[in-house]
Parts: sequence; C-alpha cells; structure tokens
Amino acid sequence: MRKVQITETVLRDANQSLMATRLPYSDFKDILSEMDKAGYYSVECWGGATFDSCLRYLGEDPWERLRNIRQNMPNTRLQMLLRGQNLLGYKHYHDDVVEKFVELSIKNGIDVIRIFDALNDFRNIRTAYEAARKYATPNTVVSGCISYTQSPIHTVEKYVEMCKDLKDMGFDTICLKDMAGTMSPYEAEHLIKGIKEEVGDMPIVLHTHCTTGMAYMTITKAIESGVDVVDTATSCFSNGTSQAATETLFYALQQYGIDSGLNEDVINKVNDFFKPVKQKYVDNGTINPKSMATDSQALVYKVPGGMLSNMIANLKDMNAMDKFDEALLEIPSVRKDLGYPPLVTPLSQMVGNQAVVNVLMGERYKQISKEVQNYFKGEYGIAPGPVSKELQDKILGEGNEPIDCRIEDSKRTGKDFEDAKAALGDLCETEEDMMSYICFPDQARKFLEDRKAKRENVAKYTIEEA
Repeated sequence: MRKVQITETVLRDANQSLMATRLPYSDFKDILSEMDKAGYYSVECWGGATFDSCLRYLGEDPWERLRNIRQNMPNTRLQMLLRGQNLLGYKHYHDDVVEKFVELSIKNGIDVIRIFDALNDFRNIRTAYEAARKYATPNTVVSGCISYTQSPIHTVEKYVEMCKDLKDMGFDTICLKDMAGTMSPYEAEHLIKGIKEEVGDMPIVLHTHCTTGMAYMTITKAIESGVDVVDTATSCFSNGTSQAATETLFYALQQYGIDSGLNEDVINKVNDFFKPVKQKYVDNGTINPKSMATDSQALVYKVPGGMLSNMIANLKDMNAMDKFDEALLEIPSVRKDLGYPPLVTPLSQMVGNQAVVNVLMGERYKQISKEVQNYFKGEYGIAPGPVSKELQDKILGEGNEPIDCRIEDSKRTGKDFEDAKAALGDLCETEEDMMSYICFPDQARKFLEDRKAKRENVAKYTIEEA
C-alpha cells in the first residue's frame, strides 16, 4: 500500500500563521504525550518565529521549551524551520555561529531540520547542511527547502534544476515551501512529476497554506502526482492563513487507499484538546478573523498572509489605510525591480515596506530602506533574476557591482561568542544563553535579566520562610 505521511504544524506554523506565534508552552504541554502516539511523520514545533516570540512576548526560554517538548514526545520526530545563514533572525551570521546553532538544536532535541534561503541561493544553506551532517544523530533528517513563488523566471525547469542541486548536495528530503499558498493544482502536478523524474525515490514534501483557498485542491493533485509528505494542521487550527486540516486529509487518504500512518482516535483527541485553546484566543482578539478567512488577492500579488497583515498594521499606524490599494499594486513592481525574490522572510518585509514608502512619498525610491540597499549590495545573496539597473546604479553608484556575501559569512573568528559572553557576564549560564543573545540581543538580555531576578526573589523568600 502506498504511504503519504503527515507533518503536524499546530505547535509552530499553524499558530504562527493564525496568532503570530503567541502560543505558550503551558497551553499545549498536557496534550504532548497524546500527540506522541499519533503516528505523524514529524511535528513541527520550533524554528521560524518561535524563538523570537518566546523571548520577546512569552517570557520563555526557547531552548527549554524544545527540551520539554522532547521529553514529552520521545517517539516522534521533532522538526524545525531554519533560515539558512539567517538562522532564526533577519541577517546573515558567520559560519561558526551557524554551525554552533545547528549543533545545539540537535543536542536539545531536533530531529528534522528544514533549511531554506529566502533567495534560493543555496550557498546560504551549505554551512547549515554541513553542520547538520556533522552533529547528526541516527534520527536526524536534513531537508533542503525551496521557497516557491511564481514569476517570469520561476519555471518548472528552474525548480527541477534546484531540486537536482539539493539532491547533489546530499539532502535527505526536498521540501517545496509555498508560503503564500499560491501553488495551483496544475502547477503542483507538473512540478512534482518533473521533480520525481529527476530525483527518483528521494522523498518530496509539500508545505502550503490555505490563504488563497487553493490548498486542498493543490494537495490532492500533489498526492496524485507522487508527493511523499504533506504539512497539515489539526483542524481547529487549520485553514485561513494556516495549513489544510490534518483530519480532513486523513479521511481523504483513506478514500484513496493510501496509508497516512495516523491513529484516527489520537488525532481527534488532539483536535478536541486544541478547540478551547483556539477559542480563548479568538475571544481575546489574539486571533484576528482576517487570518481565518480566504483572500484570493494573494494569487495576483503573491503576498503571504503575514506580509499582508504586517502592511495593514503599518498603514494603520501611519493613518494611511487609504493608500492600501495603491501600495498593494506597487508590490509586484518593487518585486520585479529586485529580480523577483520569493516573498518570504526577510524579503517579504523588505518588499512590502519599500512599496509602502514609495506610495507614501509620492515618488518611487525617493527614500530607499537600509535593507533594500543591503540587498543590492549583495549582503543577502544572489538575486533570482536581473535587478533594475537604474535602481542598482542609484544605490551602488554607476558601474559598481554587488559584493559576495559568502566572503563575510565564512569568517570564523569566534568574536561573536566572545562579545556575547562579555556583554552578558553572569547572566550567561549556558551555550544556549549565549546563542540566544547572538540571535536576539535585546530580547535575550531582557529575558535573562528577568530570569535572574525571579531566582533571586525565590531565594529571598526561601530564606525568610526558613
């Protein structure tokens, strides 16, 4: 019997998409031992925005969160999303930092490391790949990820070549990451069949979102075309800007005579557990109705739900919502000028913010963000397609060419670690503390200061009681 396995996303991307990753560990700890019996291919529980959100909003140590999940789910692969040389932040880090982060991720409980680069510049994922291989356990799966988008330069042939490159690099699986939910059934069929012809038995994973209403059709066609693993979310946390529903796909696969490996009773218990959790966040406004709706505009503008909500928030803050439609129209033009980058973090924020600035200033590129300038300088990697020569000359000066970002990334000086230790002093107790600071200095320092203060208060009360 053919098998199509399921990655459950409720602990990471589902709640990231619907409620900006504001789900604390305390809200799901009691269901973890049950989830461990479900038969998932993996549970995505870390990476993406979870690290930032734990430190910035939830008052949690992201490493401790991961260790707790690992302890309660000993029989399930735990999965993370890693932004290549960006790790979980928004800039490139030196290779020694990337290597140490991957080492600590595996040490603290990660099995599946899904690695992508926003530009699909695979030079930016090689260090993370090599580190994952270096520190791998028998359970480690290293997945090469392609940021999927549509443009005049993004063809089936180009994606197939990318997959061949990932196979040649030595990845265990290949994931197609459709962050905006714009992949159509037609595209899924031709893409997956084309990839399968080139990479043979290498497992193909599909990650998509329901943002545009396309996901269920696309997943069905992907299954018919040979996909091996699909990302889904327990049904009460599915749809909208999240993934398709786990239970729905389970039933559909049964009809096809395809084994998902899932235990029906367990996945229903998981959903029953999360229903009141979700309702709590709907009631307090953390989950916005907009994030639960279908928005077909993304099919035209290729804008992921998170990018759209961020743009709306920025325009509201500036009392400029009357410029929304104009800014939306500007996004494809900015994206073309930048060589058609996939709209995924951090490129989605860069393109969206620049489009808003262009509209508000009343003149295109009168003011150019620092991030867009750095993009043209080459600090993020190689643009997917030709960029605007006029804009490049305006930023770099006529005749100047972008730098090679890998020259700087590859420096192994150890200075990042030394600086972190010096800055934190006795706040730094572990390598994980140090890594948190390197990735998010302000947020990590605040968290570590609060942790120290809480411990001192506990010690004080203990002495007084004695």
